[in-house]
Amino acid sequence: QPQLRESGGDSVQAGGSLRLSCVVSGFTTSYFCIGWFRQVSGKEREGVAVLDIDDGSTYYADSVKGRFTLSQDNAKNTLYLQMNSLKPEDTAMYYCAADELMCRGKPDNGLGTGVIYEYDYWGQGTPVTVSS
Repeated sequence: QPQLRESGGDSVQAGGSLRLSCVVSGFTTSYFCIGWFRQVSGKEREGVAVLDIDDGSTYYADSVKGRFTLSQDNAKNTLYLQMNSLKPEDTAMYYCAADELMCRGKPDNGLGTGVIYEYDYWGQGTPVTVSS
């Protein structure tokens, strides 16, 4: 059974950095789009950054461009999200998700509204709190 397991969430001060990890396991079919999403209680889940596995293309939400960076370690089946210059508005539960459809085949390259419906596989989330 496919599993995505996030870790690395923590409480930091504004301006600080964190690296989130997502370990992927159990896929018997290929997935082509994987990425990070976040949700604040009472608000819709939003896309943060996604990766097209086939060509390595990455797509970032405008709110994190220049601050967050995706990377992967294929040997460890792990996707990372390096988050720098963190802001209080980055506070959220962060989720890793994957899908068999390429990111670029989804609305807004997989970062649009309704992301929860665009991805079939989700992790349990890891919390990030940024204090001012």
